[in-house]
Amino acid sequence: MPEIKKKATREGYGQGLVDCGAIYPDLVVLDADLAASTKTGMFQKAYPDRFFDCGIAEANMIGVAAGLAAAGKVVFASSFAMFATGRAYEQIRNSVGYTKLNVKIGATHAGITVGEDGASHQCNEDIALMRSIPGMVVINPADYVEAMEAVKAAIEYQGPVYLRFGRANVPVINDHEDYHFELGKGQLLREGTDVTIVATGLMVNSSLEASKKLAEEGISAEVINIHTIKPLDEDMIIASAGKTKKVVTVEEHSVIGGLGSAVCEVLSAKLPTKVCRIGIQDVYGESGPADQLLAKYRLDGNGVYEQVKDFLK
Repeated sequence: MPEIKKKATREGYGQGLVDCGAIYPDLVVLDADLAASTKTGMFQKAYPDRFFDCGIAEANMIGVAAGLAAAGKVVFASSFAMFATGRAYEQIRNSVGYTKLNVKIGATHAGITVGEDGASHQCNEDIALMRSIPGMVVINPADYVEAMEAVKAAIEYQGPVYLRFGRANVPVINDHEDYHFELGKGQLLREGTDVTIVATGLMVNSSLEASKKLAEEGISAEVINIHTIKPLDEDMIIASAGKTKKVVTVEEHSVIGGLGSAVCEVLSAKLPTKVCRIGIQDVYGESGPADQLLAKYRLDGNGVYEQVKDFLK
C-alpha cells in the first residue's frame, strides 16, 4: 500500500496565505511573535512588506487588524488558539465582530494535540468562544488541502472569520482532483445506514478509521466532515439523522459549546434524535505526546470506534 501523506493543517494555512498573496494585493498578515510556529513566516518571506509582527501583544494585534480592515485591507491575525481567542476575546468581540470588519483570525495549535505544551496551551474552548460572537464564521479544516482552501474561502467572504488549525501532522484525505470546498457545506465522506458520525478538524480522520472498524463488524456508519461549524450545514445533518436515527459528534474540543452543541441545537429543534458527543469531557488537557493524548482521551480511531459501539448498545 502507498504511504499515507501526512501534513499539519497549520502548514496548509501558511501555504494558503502565500498562494493568495499573489492574487489579493490587499492581503495583509499579522502575527504575535509566533510566525515560525503559526507558519505565517512563509507569507513574511514571500511578501515582507505586507507582514507585521505585533509582538506578544495579541489584544493590540486585533486592534491593529481592525484598523487595517477599516482602511480596506483583508487582514489575517495569527497566534496560538489559546492566545488568539482567550487573551484577545474582548477585542475580537468589540473591534471585529461588532463592527463586522473583514478580519480573519488564523489560530494554530488548537486542541490537545499541542502535546507537550500542556493544559495551559491546549485550547479546547475556542470554538465555543467564537461561535458565540454574532456574525462570526467558524472553520475547522480536516487536513492540509482543506486548510489551504479554507484560507481562500475566508478571503472571498466579506466579514469576520475564525480559522482553527492544528500542530500535529495528520493524514491528507482530500488530495484528489474532484475535491471542492464550499463555505457552510458539509462533506459526505462515507455513506451509511446504522449511525451518523459528524466530525470536524483532525477528528475526521479518526472517524474514518473508526468507521472502517465498525464496518468489519457489520455496522454501517455514515461519516460527515463538518469543516464549517458556523454556519452549520443543517440540511445535511438533518437528512443523515433522519436516515440513521442515531448521531455521534466527534471533535478535538470541549463537548460544551463546540460541534456537538451545534448539532444538538439543530436536531433538538428540527428533528429530535439521540446524540452522543465525543470530545473533551469538561476537563483540561495535560502534557504528553499528541498520539498518546489522543489515545488517553479516546479521540484516536480506536477510541472513537469503542465509544460509537457503546452508544449503539
